[in-house]
Amino acid sequence: MEYNNSQIRRQDRLLSEEQAYSLLTKAEYGVLSIAGGAEGGYGIPLNFVWDRKDSIYFHCAPEGRKLRLLEQQDQVSFCIVGNTNIIPHKFTTTYESILVFGSMSLHLPEEERMHALELLLDKYSPHDKTIGLQYAVKSFHRTAIMRLDIKSVSGKSKSASI
Repeated sequence: MEYNNSQIRRQDRLLSEEQAYSLLTKAEYGVLSIAGGAEGGYGIPLNFVWDRKDSIYFHCAPEGRKLRLLEQQDQVSFCIVGNTNIIPHKFTTTYESILVFGSMSLHLPEEERMHALELLLDKYSPHDKTIGLQYAVKSFHRTAIMRLDIKSVSGKSKSASI
């Protein structure tokens, strides 16, 4: 995984690598964008968990439009927006965001799928993990897990002082 801000036009608004990884760890959701063929692009908000290495995991139903599209095209982007604040009298917004680029892997082994569900529970329901694991086992047959293999990450921000 490479942190690379070289393609960002506004080099004065770069998000540090540390801030980007913090956002990747703490953000609640992001928007997954997939090429949609004749239908055009497809973007969908999803919650996620980063494994703190080179992958992001998502869970979803075992069928649907995003899975059909990903079977045809595995290259995706994932946009995460952190704190924002509209400043009306200055006609601007402060923000922090990252863009993740990579390829999506489907049809993961059962062990990896369960590990991903545990990571999701650690992030979103840490105080209810025991019950969450029971639920994960019970609904495992109707839960798909996707893994985004990260190629690159870039980050941008605008602070109130700008």
